[in-house]
Amino acid sequence: MRNTAKITTAVLAAGALTLGLSACGADSSGTDGPLIVAASPVPHAEILNFVKDNLAKKEGLDLQVKEFTDYVTPNSATQDGSVGANYFQNKPYLDDFNKKNGTDIVSVVTVHLEPLGLYSHKVKKTDDLKSGATVAIPNDTVNEARALKLLAAHGLITLKAGVGNEATPSDITNNPKNIKFKELEAAQTPRSLDDVDAAVVNGNYAIESDLKPSRDALVLESPKNNPYGNFLAVKKGNEDDPRVKKLAKLLTSPEVKKFIRDKYAGSVLASF
Repeated sequence: MRNTAKITTAVLAAGALTLGLSACGADSSGTDGPLIVAASPVPHAEILNFVKDNLAKKEGLDLQVKEFTDYVTPNSATQDGSVGANYFQNKPYLDDFNKKNGTDIVSVVTVHLEPLGLYSHKVKKTDDLKSGATVAIPNDTVNEARALKLLAAHGLITLKAGVGNEATPSDITNNPKNIKFKELEAAQTPRSLDDVDAAVVNGNYAIESDLKPSRDALVLESPKNNPYGNFLAVKKGNEDDPRVKKLAKLLTSPEVKKFIRDKYAGSVLASF
């Protein structure tokens, strides 16, 4: 199921790349034109658009934001120069993507954390999950492991000792509630909430679905020593692009920290 979903995502992403990026008609590989940044709609594009509308002009930065709803196209576009940077991912995900796709994308600056959460339309707390409950989890390698670690941290399952960012349900050693797992593309997990007993949802998709992580999650990732901060990323060699340096400075400014705090009220946390 995971392999089928990944192939489907890749095919759809390739189509989106061909249609969406050819439509913008720009090659962002030079340093003289606008800096085009690929981003997930929420909160990444919202944060970038705040920078574009309020801070970029003063720094002499021509910033363009291109939104994508999958986790493949932004890296593909960054690698081939269709965009100059992206902002949507964390380091474990990028490391896995580079390894599997032969890409050389690197992080520039970490901006925020979106805590992963467990949500339900059917129960109010994890103790109320019945034996045999179905829980939806993301099917990409890193986010699936991250979801299982969240459930393990809250006593719902036990994982093999030392399991890393490639953990799957086969690494579960104890499952007292006999939870059944439904593996879905990350973007589909919030849409599954009426069909499953609970779902582990990435922060950006939770917010897009009008879920408030700080209020609605049954359990939520702790920000303490969390390796899943989201960052601005570029193809290796472009870290010193003056436009990228300007954007990195603006994304870690006091103005952006205040914007994140005021707009997301704890559902997104500034990492600087």
